[in-house]
Parts: sequence; structure tokens; C-alpha cells
Amino acid sequence: MQLQAYLPAGVALVLALGFCGLFTALAVALGPKATNPEKLKPFECGSEPIGSPRGRYSVRFYQVAILFLVFDIEAAFMYPWAILYNQLSHARIGELVVVTAFGFVEMLIFVAILVVALAYVWRKKAIGWE
Repeated sequence: MQLQAYLPAGVALVLALGFCGLFTALAVALGPKATNPEKLKPFECGSEPIGSPRGRYSVRFYQVAILFLVFDIEAAFMYPWAILYNQLSHARIGELVVVTAFGFVEMLIFVAILVVALAYVWRKKAIGWE
């Protein structure tokens, strides 16, 4: 195996880590050290904190958060489809290029599955606040 090919990447990595370490050490050594009670207070957009930050949340909050992540990630799968749509919608038959509905139907099925899942979640009243 030719390790010489990896030498530039290794040097760049060592230099990057060295710069990070150097500037972190300089910030700790030369940075301001003045602390007072006002600086140690939690900052929330200039307003006084209300209640404890360790309060309990309703399970509904976590349900909505998880559902948001699921649908958000599924929606993110539409981006690669959009990029490849031209290739998915054209088929080559010998020298002839034919426009097909494969790419469109593929996304139609995907969106239909999302709509069925959303209808199920909505019917179970897992989303929405009362």
C-alpha cells in the first residue's frame, strides 16, 4: 500500500489539529477572566427565567416531535428524487429515448404512503394540541 499518497491529508490533519489546539490554549491563557454574579446568570433573550429549566413536558410534546422528524426525513427523500427525475423519466430503447411515467408514478406512490400515514396519525389524534 502506498502511504505516500495519504501524506498530504495527514499533514493537513495534523496542522488543523495543531491550529485548533494552539488557538484554544491562547484563548484560555490570554482571554478575560473577570466573572461576576451578573455574568453567571442564565440568559434568555434578556428576560428573567420563569420556572425551572428541568420541568416536565407532556408526552404529547414528544409525540409531535417524533412525528415531525419522521415526516421531515421522509420529505428529505424528495430531494434526490427531484435531482434524478430526468433520468427516471426517460428510457432508452436502442437509439430512441422515450419519456416514461416511471419517475412520476414512483413519487406518487411515495407521497400516497405519506398521506396514508398522516391520515392515520391525524385520525388517532396524535398531532394537534388541545
